[in-house]
Amino acid sequence: MYARDAGPDAPHWGELPPAEEIDVAVESFRMLADPTRLRMMWLLSGGEYDVTTLAAAVGIARPAVSQHLAKLRLTGLVTTRRDGRRALYRVRGDHVRRMLAEALGTAQHQVADLPDHD
Repeated sequence: MYARDAGPDAPHWGELPPAEEIDVAVESFRMLADPTRLRMMWLLSGGEYDVTTLAAAVGIARPAVSQHLAKLRLTGLVTTRRDGRRALYRVRGDHVRRMLAEALGTAQHQVADLPDHD
């Protein structure tokens, strides 16, 4: 058991979250179910990117990156700030970063056949 699972902010695993929270979480997972968006989100967890730089890093066209970013913004997974004429994107905080790290850490354990952390 992790310390965060026993403290005052620990999830109450025996109680269902409110329906609205479930709906938002499902939509977030739906957005992350796309490999391109997941790659983009990983990069955006490490810093800010504009569309052109992100398109080059992920290897897809700028219009496609813009469409993905629009969806991610609508679901609240990324935020933007203006720098002159450029829009810079990044993930929306530490909760999103931890969710990505846990998902990809789980995948790494499965791919490498590593034991789970208990």
